[in-house]
Amino acid sequence: LLSHFSSSGFWGLVNNAGISTFGETGWLPMETYEKFADVNLLGSIRTTLAFLPLLRKYKGRIVFMSSIIAYFTLGNGIYSMTKAAIEKFCDALRLEMKKFGVQVCIIQPGNYARSTKIQPPLSAEEIWSELSEEEKAVYSKEYVQERADFFNSILSEGSTNGSEVVDAMVDALTSPAPKARYMVAKLKEKALVLVCALFPTAVMDSVLSYALSK
Repeated sequence: LLSHFSSSGFWGLVNNAGISTFGETGWLPMETYEKFADVNLLGSIRTTLAFLPLLRKYKGRIVFMSSIIAYFTLGNGIYSMTKAAIEKFCDALRLEMKKFGVQVCIIQPGNYARSTKIQPPLSAEEIWSELSEEEKAVYSKEYVQERADFFNSILSEGSTNGSEVVDAMVDALTSPAPKARYMVAKLKEKALVLVCALFPTAVMDSVLSYALSK
């Protein structure tokens, strides 16, 4: 792999691959958790390790696609989990790479579901059919329907202007002084992140519980 770039140099790596799904913790089988960790977290780490020698040699850039969902979750904790893990991996890597002149940047988009199609709408029937008998005994079909309607409504509110995120990625790769984090999100999404960062966990839990009940 390294021999292909040895003469021309290697400047930037963008770790963009990701998958998403919706569901409460017990609704998803262990195989799904393993798949998400492998793609969203370990996939980025594998790629980073493969190109690290070249990035150090040419003082390049590494860009990671995170999400504001790294700070809170609204029904897709499995996706949130992987993004929070990527954030911590990047925090360690950014500090370690300073001595080599390699800069590490994180892109934190808000809801761009309609731009990326990362998450297709899910029907209550699809979700119900995948539940274990134990989960079916705890949750009603009506509850699953409410959660599906809620999550699908969030998807429908996603921005269609995906170029905003691409612009942030380009800046991270080309700016003489790139930011460590680029939050590309609506004002209300940024406000949620601010509440999460500044207020006690109980306050954030109350805000999210209220949102989930609407």
